[in-house]
Amino acid sequence: MPRLLNLIYPRRCPVCDEIVGKYGKLICEACASRLQPVEEPLCKKCGKPLAREEAEYCPDCGKGKHLFARGQAAFVYDPLMRESVGRFKYKNRREYADFYVKELLERCGETVRAWEADALIPVPLHPKRKRRRGFNQAGLIAEGLGKKLGIPVYGRLLVRVKKTRPQKELSRQERRSNLKNAFQAVQNDVRLRKVILVDDIYTTGSTIDAAAEVLLALGVEKVYFLSICIGRGY
Repeated sequence: MPRLLNLIYPRRCPVCDEIVGKYGKLICEACASRLQPVEEPLCKKCGKPLAREEAEYCPDCGKGKHLFARGQAAFVYDPLMRESVGRFKYKNRREYADFYVKELLERCGETVRAWEADALIPVPLHPKRKRRRGFNQAGLIAEGLGKKLGIPVYGRLLVRVKKTRPQKELSRQERRSNLKNAFQAVQNDVRLRKVILVDDIYTTGSTIDAAAEVLLALGVEKVYFLSICIGRGY
């Protein structure tokens, strides 16, 4: 049946968007080497790649105080990943999620297991945006990771109550203001010690901090994050 489905709905490469020739492959062989994985040295807080071995934190984490404990990502947010994630979100390329989950597990799995999280929590979309798009990209990634890691996914714990402007259009200060009071918790009786927020892109951390603030107010002790891709720390 999977082979038949692959013939009817052929899988597309998350880099070039052409049909992947070989059954079972998630990416073209030629495209696999084009992506830039996140590699050491990394910021000890957010996981952004750093320019110098002796640096411990990126300029952002060195200056500001984030509410999350730590974070990691699989790929550098470069033009290729910008296009890939853009198609994933806005052109309904949901099959890309399998590739993103695989890479996150291979590149970040050891660290994630060491965090010993009680739950994965996808960063929610505003209901209007979710209806228009048809799905929450962070939810797809969280569900895939949860199945592989055996960690429950709390997809309805957080809701987005404020329809925010796209973050990519805003300055750092505007991003924080844009996300103020954007999230709320639906349940107040959840007992979770450590959780991992899941999102597609990490840049300044404004979205993760806004969601983490709500979770910490619920009594969560530590909030981590995972994202498909992340900006550079230099």
